[in-house]
Order: sequence, then C-alpha cells, then structure tokens
Amino acid sequence: MKRVMHILNYFAVLTIMVACSQPTKVEAPEPCRSVEGPTQELAAIDTLMWHQPDSALTVMMEFAGSEAADSLDVFEGHYCQVLIAELLFKNDYGQSNREEVLKAVHYFDSIVNVAEGRNADARDKADARCASLQMDAFLAARAHYINGVGYYERDSLIEACGEYLNALRMMEGHFEEKVLVGHKAWFMTLTYNRLGDLFSAQFMQEPAIYCCKKSLDYDRIAQASPDKIANTLLQLGKQFDKLKEYDSASYYYERILEIHPDNKTLLYRDAVCMLALSDYCAHHDTLASLDSLKSMMLQASNETEMLTRFIAIGGIYHDIGQYDSAKVYLEPVLGKFGKKGKVAARLLRDIAMIEGDTVKANQYAQFLIEDVTSAANSQARVSQLNDMFQQHLQWEQEKTEAERRQAEQLAARRRLVRGVVTAVVVLLVLGLGLWWWMAKRRKEHEAETQTWHEEKQQLQTQVDDALQQLQTVDEALQQLQTQADDALQQARAMLPQRVADLYRAKVPNRLERIMDEFEAAYPQALEKLAAAYPELNETERQIAVLNFLHFRAKEEADLLGLSDNTVNKYRSNLRKKTENASFSSFLD
Repeated sequence: MKRVMHILNYFAVLTIMVACSQPTKVEAPEPCRSVEGPTQELAAIDTLMWHQPDSALTVMMEFAGSEAADSLDVFEGHYCQVLIAELLFKNDYGQSNREEVLKAVHYFDSIVNVAEGRNADARDKADARCASLQMDAFLAARAHYINGVGYYERDSLIEACGEYLNALRMMEGHFEEKVLVGHKAWFMTLTYNRLGDLFSAQFMQEPAIYCCKKSLDYDRIAQASPDKIANTLLQLGKQFDKLKEYDSASYYYERILEIHPDNKTLLYRDAVCMLALSDYCAHHDTLASLDSLKSMMLQASNETEMLTRFIAIGGIYHDIGQYDSAKVYLEPVLGKFGKKGKVAARLLRDIAMIEGDTVKANQYAQFLIEDVTSAANSQARVSQLNDMFQQHLQWEQEKTEAERRQAEQLAARRRLVRGVVTAVVVLLVLGLGLWWWMAKRRKEHEAETQTWHEEKQQLQTQVDDALQQLQTVDEALQQLQTQADDALQQARAMLPQRVADLYRAKVPNRLERIMDEFEAAYPQALEKLAAAYPELNETERQIAVLNFLHFRAKEEADLLGLSDNTVNKYRSNLRKKTENASFSSFLD
C-alpha cells in the first residue's frame, strides 16, 4: 500500500511540474515586474514548507490544478520549480525536475546580477529595491542549494559542493550576519549540514568540523530543536574521533546525552555507542565500553542498527586480540552493509592473515578490491573538494576583511562627523558662553562703575565731613593746647610760692607733694635727668629738684629727714656726677 501511495504521489508531482513548467528556453530577467515577489499562493506554500513539508506538498498539488497555476509569469514559474524541488527533497523523493531547477538557478542568478548593477550606486540600502534584491538573493541561494542536492543524488560531489558553497556565498554576500535569522538561519544550518555530511563522507575532517560548528551557530540563532542540535553534535564528535582527538569527541557525545536524554531513540543509542568507543580509544576501558555497546545492541530497533553495533563490538575484540569473538560479530556484517561491510572485511582479513588462513584472507580481500581501484579517484576528488573549500574560506576572509575595512571607514567617518559636530557645538557653546560672559561682565562693570562713583561720592562727602571735623578738633586742640600752655606757665609761675607754702604748712608728706607740684609744672624733667644721668639715685634726684626750687641744705635735710652733713654729702655727689650741669636744661 505504501508503494502505491509513493507512485500516486510521484504522478502528482509530475502533474505539478507540468503545470508550473515554462518553455524550454531560458528567459532573461524581466526589466521591471509589475508585482514584486511571488503570488500569495506560492508564498503561503513556501511558508508552510518550512514547518510542515508534507502538508505543503499537498497544498502544491491542489495549486497545480487551479487556474492560478496557468497564469504564472516567468519569475513565479521558476520560483515554483524551486519549491517543487525543495518539497520533493523534504518528502524523500528524488529530484525529477533537474532541467527546470538548472533554469531556475540561471534565472535567479541573472536577476540578482541585474539588481546588483541597478543598486550599485544606490545610497539608501534600506529602500524597497534592496529589499527586493535580498528576496531574489535568498531565492537564488535556495536554487543553488537544491541544485546541489540534485547533484549529490547523482553522486556528482564536486558539483554538489560547488552549489552548496555558491548558496553560502549568495547568502553571506547579500545579508549581514544580524539579519540571518528565522528561515534564513534555518537555511544556513541546512546548507552547512549538507556540506558537513559531504566532507565527512570523503574523510575531510577539518572542513567537516568547520561546517558542523557553523551549523551549530545557526542552530542557536534559528532556535532549532534539541534533536537537530544533537544530530550536528553527533557529526562533530565523529569527526574528532577520526582525528583521534577522543577527549573532544567525548565532549560532544556527552552534550548529546545532556540535551537528548530519551534513551528510546536511535540518536541517544548512537551517542552512547560513540562515547563508549571514544572512551575505549582514549582510556582502553574494555569492559565498560563493551558493556555499553552490547546494552545498546540489545535495544537495536532494526537490522541496520544491529549490524552497526556488531562492527563496533567486533572492532574492539579485534583490537584486544580476541579473534574468535571478533569473528562472531564481524562475519554477519560482511557483504551486507556498504562501507561498514568493507570495514568488517578488512578486520576479518587481518584476523585470517594472523591465523595463517590465506584462503579466507583472499576471500575477504575480494570485498576490498573496489576500494583499491577507487582510491586514486577518491584522492583526486578530495583534493579538488579541499581546493574548493579553501577558496571559499579565502573568499570569507576577504569578505570579512572588506567588511572590517568598510566598518573602519564608516567608523572613521562617523568619528569625523562626530568630531566636526562636537567641535561646532563646542565652538557655539564657547561663543555663546563668551558672549554671555562679556555681556555679564559689561553689566557688572557698569554696575561696579556706578557703585564706585556712588561710593566715591559718599567717601568724598565723608572725607569732607571728616576734614571739617578734624579742622574743628584741631582748632579745639589748639585752644586746649593754648589753655594747657597757659595753665602750665601759670603753674610754673606759682610753683615757688606753692612749694614755699607747703614747706611752711608742715603738712604730712610734704616732700612727696612738693615733688608732685614740680612734676606737674615740669612733667618730663625728672625723666630727662634720669636718662642723662642714670647713675643718680632717687635721693640725689630729689635734692636736684629741691636745689632748683632754691631750698637751703638745712631745709632739704628737714624735708628728707636727714642730717645736714648727709645732705651736703648728697649735694657734693650730685655736683660731681652732673659735673655742675645746670638743671634748667632738663626743664624744656
């Protein structure tokens, strides 16, 4: 029944192809399309295909029988052929519209080239024409990709690799990294996966690892399912196993078990088996590795999986020298399993040669004859594939370098613009600030000048008042000085009489009062005398004053309370010390 359904589906697809086919001539791109993009029906099928390819195929069948399929223009016809090829691939059908796909590749390449020439001098890269160019570029990339699938189905690996690389260059050359999201990111991960599988099949581990890691990057962007990510991790681990980098391989297998813990799936069992083989190769833990492999063997869901486990177990037994056990697991695989069957044949031939059984060794060698004859072709193919991959890497490096230079130039222009704008703003701010400061200073200066004039006038008034007051004070002082001088002259004139009165009055402390009267009449006389003759004692100075006041020796003795002889002695000492100087010289 399933075969009948496949046949019916095949005829339905042929009907779609006929409905969507255009004339065999490859049309030149239309210079100007009235409607940008495909019809709504094709766009809806395209959107559905990314999530439900089987449902999309059903819708395509219905579309093929509608009137809309008969009115497709050139663009829509080629777009329809690309969709058909993608739907055939996603629903596990062979690509039966090869000629139409090749025409679509040429058509979309040509309209992209035309659009690029039209937009080469466009300054605004965000306008509608650029959006149309990006849509055309995405379709061109998809056409290259599905064309590569067609080549791969026909074992044309060189051409398939070239088309996958063309698809990547179309995408990376027309889209910035930040816009490779959604369907575009999903397309990138599919393309890198296909390349990774192609390189892996040719034992080109370094390119395969590069492609698998790029696929993982886009898996994260596209938010791929854990199963999709786990499959890519499994492919990565296998590449590191082939390079004998077992720790790296184990790391990826362990990540699979973390994100895909369902032990009932083939993916989980494959990861466990590959981890067991890596651990054996790295640490030679034979028992643990064999236990894991045999446990997964018992859970195998079909003969293919069972034989795969047989090869792994037989390989370990061969490695540790248990040849009988190895033959138990390897012989059932022989001649049944393509390349893995040849692996079993190679191991069995080694065992036969070790055991000296040349007949069996020759029998096993027959399975390897095809490998020997195709080795030269395979080596040439690998060399050519590696050259293509290296050229792609060089293209990516040149593109990255060009983008870096463009980014640096853009950044430099932005810095220059920012610098110029900043300088203009700074100059404007400084100019405004200077103008404001000068205006403020001018106002402050005017205010200060006005205040200064007012204060000057006020001070002048105060000075005039002070001068007037000083003049009045001076006049008062002069009057007081005159009065003081008059009083002093009067005091001096009356001094002899007052002293004589004090002496005759016999009052207490006459000497002190006489000295006070003298100092009042001659305020600085005693100070000048002491300064001129510092060797004079107090009694001698008193005698000098009494002598000036014309007191006799006996009167001085009475006032001082001394004897006449003592007073005379003081007088003699006074004359000697002053050298008979006149006392009147100290009175001015």
